Amino acid sequence: MIEDLVPDLLWEQVAPLLPAPKQRPYRHHGRRRADDRAVLAGIVFVLRHGVGWRQVPKDSLGVSGVTCWRRLREWTEAGVWPKLHEAVLAQMRREGLLDLEEMSIDGSHVRALKGGTASAPRRSTGDGLGPSTT
Repeated sequence: MIEDLVPDLLWEQVAPLLPAPKQRPYRHHGRRRADDRAVLAGIVFVLRHGVGWRQVPKDSLGVSGVTCWRRLREWTEAGVWPKLHEAVLAQMRREGLLDLEEMSIDGSHVRALKGGTASAPRRSTGDGLGPSTT
C-alpha cells in the first residue's frame, strides 16, 4: 500500500528534501523513528481520501495518524513543501510539460498585507472618557 500511495518516482524527489533525523542518544530505550516513506504515505492517504488523522490505516502503513501529523508539522517547519514544489516545476520545465500559456494564478494562500508590511498604530474610536466613576 505504501508504494501505491508514494510511488518510487515521487519518493526519489521527496527523500533528498527531508531533514535528517536527530541522532538518538546511545542506549535510547524509546521507540525508533517511523519510516519517512510510510509517514508520507499516511499524509497522502489523508489528503487523497479526505479523512481525519485517526483514519490512517496503521495496520497497512505501520504508522499512526498522530505520527503522520507530527511529521507533517516538522517537514512544514523545515520548508520541505515549497522545495518540493520548485523541484516538480523544474522537472516539468525540463520535460516540456509546463505550458505557461495555460495557467492561472491563485493568491488565496498568500497573506494579504493591505498596504504594507508594517501596520500603523490603531486609532481609538471611543470618546476617550472611559467608564464613569460617579
